[in-house]
Amino acid sequence: MPFSYFEYAFIFLPIVIGVYYFLNAKGPSQSGKAWLLICSLLFYVYLSPMYLPLLLISIIVNFYLGRALGPGSEASRVPAMATMTFGVLFNVALLGYYKYADFFIENINAVAGSDIAFLKIIMPIGISYFTLLQIAFLVDTYRGKLRENGFLSYSLFVAFFPKIIQGPIALQPEMVPQFDDSARGRFNAENFSRGLLFFSIGLIKKLVIADNLGIWAAQGYDHAAVLTLLEGWLTMLAFCFQLYFDFSGYTDIAIGAGLMLNIRIPDNFNSPYKSLTYQDLWRRWHITLGRFLREYIYIPLGGNRQGEIRTHINLLVTFIIGGLWHGAAWTFVLWGAMNGLGLMVHRIWRRTGRTMHRFAAWLLTFAWWNVTLVMWRATDYEQALKVYRSLLGLDGVVLPERFRFLSFLEEAGVRFGPWLSNVGEKQSYLLYFILASIVICFFTKNSQELADRLKPSMRWAIFVSVLLGIGIIHMTQVSEFIYARF
Repeated sequence: MPFSYFEYAFIFLPIVIGVYYFLNAKGPSQSGKAWLLICSLLFYVYLSPMYLPLLLISIIVNFYLGRALGPGSEASRVPAMATMTFGVLFNVALLGYYKYADFFIENINAVAGSDIAFLKIIMPIGISYFTLLQIAFLVDTYRGKLRENGFLSYSLFVAFFPKIIQGPIALQPEMVPQFDDSARGRFNAENFSRGLLFFSIGLIKKLVIADNLGIWAAQGYDHAAVLTLLEGWLTMLAFCFQLYFDFSGYTDIAIGAGLMLNIRIPDNFNSPYKSLTYQDLWRRWHITLGRFLREYIYIPLGGNRQGEIRTHINLLVTFIIGGLWHGAAWTFVLWGAMNGLGLMVHRIWRRTGRTMHRFAAWLLTFAWWNVTLVMWRATDYEQALKVYRSLLGLDGVVLPERFRFLSFLEEAGVRFGPWLSNVGEKQSYLLYFILASIVICFFTKNSQELADRLKPSMRWAIFVSVLLGIGIIHMTQVSEFIYARF
């Protein structure tokens, strides 16, 4: 029952919302919160039934470790440090076993020439997210930043269905006070309207834009034996925009579902492709992951407090870890290293005190991001090399027949004719979708900005209804969110 399925939007979610407000109005205290937890666990069972016990064990262990670290604990600082360390290692071990065991075995076999059998573990859905948010919970509790919360609120904080699959990686202070606020149990028409707007925009991003771009990206990466110059660039851009609209679409749907329940889930995107620096891009892209990497890895490593060389090392290590978090493959590790390198170059440039034209700054930032995403999308180095070669025209340059007036270029090896034959059918639509993506990403307001402008009126009602209608029409297709794999 993924977010983009009819059953979620028109059966599960309406029942959850209706019963939630009824219980808060007529039921016992805490009944609405308990209902949300039950529905969240049922949602998880539907997606990953065999791993519900793992989720529950993770919640229980981390809750009681948090209690041991909380302000009511009489433990000395050394035992508290040991408790926090144990908790972090417990979560890392869970993630390591279920997500990376076969990756480690593969590399041991390659280095040692051994033949250890793969475990072939099916990764639990959402484990990459509920382990990180609980690591943050333990560290913040150890630092004395959190007040103690009840088991019901904590369990809902971890398992809350809109965010358990792909985040955002919300922190305890951002969620638990909302669950404990009885005023949020009363229906709020303005929040519901904004939630419906977020939900509708998210459906359009995912089902209409991302899924169509994904067809061409898959053809270019997975099926084409070679790519010519223009095919390579369009393949790269197709995935760049597919990833953005897929993941930000998920986040919009999650925020929308939360708002319909008067729960505000943190933003995760803020028009990242408008960024003029690589640092700013990472402040706008997957905001909650960037925050986690900064607060719980980069700063504990020393941040920028120990000189420029150590700062660069910390950046590189942080983003290598971030790359590995995305997937158990060396391509993700290299993707993380490439992002760390981009941030290092930005810091070096900034220290020179020189300025750059805004367009040049944007172009360099966006271009390097695209170059890194080739490694992110490629299933292996050979596939990545195929795309990189095409970006340089090393596997040929083909121009449309209508540019035959440039026939003098044939002396340089340029050919004229079908110029997108390697990226599937209906190639002209690819251009339209990329053009539409450019307009939306660079020249329009993002989801949050649109929601902030929403005022109850017939014009807004029609606008949201049209968006929702388009999204509903496209619910007939079955698709998966990209980040659900991680």
